[in-house]
Amino acid sequence: MTDRDSTISEAADAAEAASNTKALDVVARSGFAVMALLHIIVGAIAIALAFGHPGEADPTGAIEQLAANPWGPALMWACMVGCAGLSLWQLSEATLRARHLPRKERIGKLISSGFLAIAYGSVGLSFAGFAVGLRGDSGESTRDVSAALLSNPFGGVILSALGLTVIGVGIYFVVKGVRRRFKEELHFDGSRRGKLIDSLGVTGHVAKGIALFLTGLLFAIAAAKRSPEESTGLDGSLKALRDHEYGPYLLFAIGAGFICYGMFALVRSKFGRM
Repeated sequence: MTDRDSTISEAADAAEAASNTKALDVVARSGFAVMALLHIIVGAIAIALAFGHPGEADPTGAIEQLAANPWGPALMWACMVGCAGLSLWQLSEATLRARHLPRKERIGKLISSGFLAIAYGSVGLSFAGFAVGLRGDSGESTRDVSAALLSNPFGGVILSALGLTVIGVGIYFVVKGVRRRFKEELHFDGSRRGKLIDSLGVTGHVAKGIALFLTGLLFAIAAAKRSPEESTGLDGSLKALRDHEYGPYLLFAIGAGFICYGMFALVRSKFGRM
C-alpha cells in the first residue's frame, strides 16, 4: 500500500468513526420516526380516497397535513433535520461501511443505500420547502418533469428507465416482505411482540411494493405513449384505482398496508440495527 493509499484509508477510517457518533444515531432514528409518520398519514389519506374523500396520497400531501397545525413551521424544520440525518446515515452505509464488504455486496449496498440516501434527502428538502412557504402539487410537478424529459430526444428512454427502476423497487419491497428479509433490521424476534411486528412488516412491505409498482407502471406508460399526463406519481396511481370495479377495496387495502408499514418503521426507529 502506498503512502497515498494509506492516507486515504486513514481518512476513511476517521470519517467512519465520526459517523458512528451517538448524535447521528439519535438523529437518524428520529428520521425513521418521521418516515413512519408520513407513511401512516399517506395510508390514512388513501383510505379516505377509497371512500370518495379528497386528498393527496403521497409524501407531499402528508407533509401538507403536518404543516397545517399551529406548530407547523417548527415541526417542518425538526422533520427536515431528522430526514437529513437519516440521509447522511444511509450515505455512510453506502460508502464508508460498505468498503469493508466483498465487491459484489459492496456494489449492492452502494446502490440500495445510495438510493435511500437520495430518497430521504429529497423528503427532507420537501420539509424545508414547506417550512419557508414553498408548496406545490406533487402530481403536477411529476407531470412537468415527465413533459420536460419527453421533449428531449432521449427523454422517453430516461423516463422508461425511471419507470422500470421504480417497478424494480416495488418488486424488491414485495419480495422483502414475503421473504421477511426485514427481520435482519431488528434486534428481537420470536416473542408475541415479534410476531406482531412480523405481520406489520409483511403487510406493510407488500402494500408499499404494490403502490410503487403501480407508480412505476404509470411512468412506463407515459414514456410508451409519450404522454406526460399519464405520469402522476404515487397519488395519481392510487387515485387511478378508484375507476375500477374493485379499485376502492384495493385502495383501502393499500392504505391499511401503508399504515402497517408506518407502524413497522416506528418500531424500526427504536429497535432497528444501526
